[in-house]
Order: sequence, then structure tokens, then C-alpha cells
Amino acid sequence: MVLLRVSEARLVSAFPASPALTPGSGGHSAELRHIVAGMERHTEIAVFAGGCFWCTEAVFERLKGVTSVMPGYTGGVVPNPRYEQVCTGRTGHAESIRVEFDPAEISYNDLLSVFFATHDPTSLNRQGADVGTEYRSAIFYTTAEQKRTAEDYIGKLNEQLPLKVVTEVAPLGEFYEAEDYHQQYYGNNAFAPYCQFVIEPKLQKLYKNFGGMLKQADKAASPSE
Repeated sequence: MVLLRVSEARLVSAFPASPALTPGSGGHSAELRHIVAGMERHTEIAVFAGGCFWCTEAVFERLKGVTSVMPGYTGGVVPNPRYEQVCTGRTGHAESIRVEFDPAEISYNDLLSVFFATHDPTSLNRQGADVGTEYRSAIFYTTAEQKRTAEDYIGKLNEQLPLKVVTEVAPLGEFYEAEDYHQQYYGNNAFAPYCQFVIEPKLQKLYKNFGGMLKQADKAASPSE
């Protein structure tokens, strides 16, 4: 968790010759309060694996409260793996995304709802035509609370679904960022066949079922708007 707090008084003291920045004096005080409020926000990290990270990145980056999404590799034993190595299934890594989010805007439970709704958590080491342990369903928790929340969520799903959830729940180890050409893959290749036939249906499901959780720009772009 990243946490930064700066008091308004301390920030003002950095500008002793600027009476307009004094709290309550008018002028730039409203702007100053806005800056301080932003600096007092904190973000948390969630890491998910749900098949190809091109898909999961495209889904999660559209959620309000999500400040960044980074595709990468985790859960394996080989340091600094390359994509070609991970694709052999011999490094133990899963294609994953590291999601930075503001819990004041979106909860971890909300992220889990989207995660489980946009991939098949009952499919072992496979999502559609993507087959292998690198495409497994997994949650890599960063806190004990995330672990409890994920396990509770899976328990409830198992009461509702006809097949058992096979999603792995494990502590986050080393996370390796994916190569540059994997980042923003859907945004840079929206008309590629994989994007059209695999990622686009996931986005349509997101727009339909989670419209209230979308960033404003994506709300405007969704078919329902």
C-alpha cells in the first residue's frame, strides 16, 4: 500500500511569502485544499491472473478508481522471465496484471466481481484457446485482508456454480513487468483478430454488467450510452 499525507499547514509553510496561499485567505486556498486532498489519497495493489493479460489489462483499465494496470509475470521460479520462456509453461509464471487502485473509489471486492465475471474461474490452466499453466486463474494477494476477501468470495461462488472454482489464491512474490509491446495491447491493436474476437466480447460484458463502475470516458464509449 502506498500512503502519502501532507498537512495543509506544512504545504503553506513552503511558501511563506505567498499570503494568497494561506488557508482561509481566499485566492488559491481552494486550489491548495484540492492539492492536499489529492496527496492524502492512498492506493493499494491487487494482482490477478485470468488468461491472457491482453484481456485483463483491457478490462481493468476501464474501471473508475483504477489508476494503473501493468501486465507482467508472477507465480514462477525463474527470475526475469521473457515472454517466450513463460509461454513454454516451464517457468511456473502466470500472465498477470498488477492493478493499482484507490479503495475510496473502488473496493477490492468490486475488483473481484469484475475479475470473476470476465473469465472462467472453473477452467483449469485454460481460457478459451489459450492453454497452459501460464493462463491459469489466480489471485496473488498483497495483504491478509485481500486473502480473506478472495477466499470468502470463492466460497460463495462455489455455492452457486455447477463446477468448482479452480482459482489459485497465493501470496504475491516477485512481479516482473511484461515487455513493452504487451503493454496497452488492446489500445494499440484494437482491430487485430485476437482483440476483436477475444477481448471485445469481454469488454461488451463489462459494459453491460458493470456500467456503473466504468470511468467516464468508457461510459460514454459503451454501447448502452
